[in-house]
Amino acid sequence: MKMNFKNALVAGTGKSGISAAKLLIAHGVKVTLFDENEKRDKNDLMEKLSQSELVTILLGKLTDEVLKQTDIMVISPGIPVDSAFVEDIKEAGIPVWSEIELAYYFGKGKIAAITGTNGKTTTTALVGEIVKAWNPKTIVVGNIGIPYTELCDTTDDDSATVAEISSFQLETIVDFHPNVSAILNLTPDHLNRHYTFENYGNVKKSITKNQTEDDVVVLNYDDDHTRAMAEGIRPRVVYFSRLEKPADGVYVEDGHIVIEANGEKIDVLALKDLILLGSHNVENVLAAVGISYYMGVPVNVIRDVAVSFKAVEHRIEYVKTVAGVDYYNDSKGTNPDAAIKGIQAMVKPTYLIGGGYDKGSTYDEWIDAFDGKVRCLVLIGQTAKKIAETAKKHGFHNIVFEDDLLGAVKYCHENAKDGEAVLLSPACASWGMFDNYEQRGRMFKEYVRDFKE
Repeated sequence: MKMNFKNALVAGTGKSGISAAKLLIAHGVKVTLFDENEKRDKNDLMEKLSQSELVTILLGKLTDEVLKQTDIMVISPGIPVDSAFVEDIKEAGIPVWSEIELAYYFGKGKIAAITGTNGKTTTTALVGEIVKAWNPKTIVVGNIGIPYTELCDTTDDDSATVAEISSFQLETIVDFHPNVSAILNLTPDHLNRHYTFENYGNVKKSITKNQTEDDVVVLNYDDDHTRAMAEGIRPRVVYFSRLEKPADGVYVEDGHIVIEANGEKIDVLALKDLILLGSHNVENVLAAVGISYYMGVPVNVIRDVAVSFKAVEHRIEYVKTVAGVDYYNDSKGTNPDAAIKGIQAMVKPTYLIGGGYDKGSTYDEWIDAFDGKVRCLVLIGQTAKKIAETAKKHGFHNIVFEDDLLGAVKYCHENAKDGEAVLLSPACASWGMFDNYEQRGRMFKEYVRDFKE
């Protein structure tokens, strides 16, 4: 693809921003790496970019000089698109690309792109393992932890890319065009960023906007919102369903996952053979089967990988049993709907650690899902009082406040009894107290593993 820009502004100095800057520098583009935070360490940033002569670090405010020489801006997903400086960029007529769009510009091969409110990481990891078993030239990137820009230059026409895509990354795609896309589900999330559920849904649906009739979108038939997305889009719609049997879909029949395509039924695997537990994971496997099949992977390869696949880190992850109490890390439960899945997976009376950054969520359905399983709710973070008020409104009063995660884990350790469980499933984002949900989950596991039997 012919390069049509020589000077790029990269907004954001986190992992994706640094990765985008490195990619551009590798292709001879002059980069201004920008962060509104004036306290960022310029020397540290330059070290990360190998002291390249092609990069300039700018902290604080954009200048007219930078705007005049900028051909394109690449924005990190953590930066709201309605930030004042982003509006200035748009008014100056400068294209704004996501890091995903930049990687697509340089990348090659087939692409499977997966979005949705919950289950993205598990589904992406499973699809990645399946496709990789069929095609060794497979990269697994995106919101799953490895920036797409970090690996896109390693691809060729025979490569496959499996990408977890967040709504933040989809806001600024332009030509990004997956061969197979998937929207797993849709529940209210990130409303502090998208403002309304309708806006959020439209951003998710935009993953299909550049697809054609030769492409495929895999949609959740059991979710009213995603099922409705089939209307008015160009790619071929393939549904997956745990509860129904949609024609030309992937569904459960007599305890088996079945693909129905062009009137033919293909038996893929028996549910009893899966290591993954929980109805939410059945849905993840159904989606992964559909995505992989339409990426061209043979059914025998799909079966062999799926039945040996284990849960990803931070998603209802068993940590340790201490004095008869089981500890589970569900730090990936960053919104109420995801956290409901964590509660549903518990089979013992549970001490639940929740709370964190306020994304504008409501917690009524989460509290209702306690269903007698939650013995005590231990709250931390910005949302603690908001969650407590909701819990009391629903008749749940056994609530404890702690200053931080360590205090919450210690309280649970001191009070949970033999035969009970402790679950970290916050229903909130980690920001403000942690860098990300992975750090929150790792710290939880470290605290638990330090307990003596």
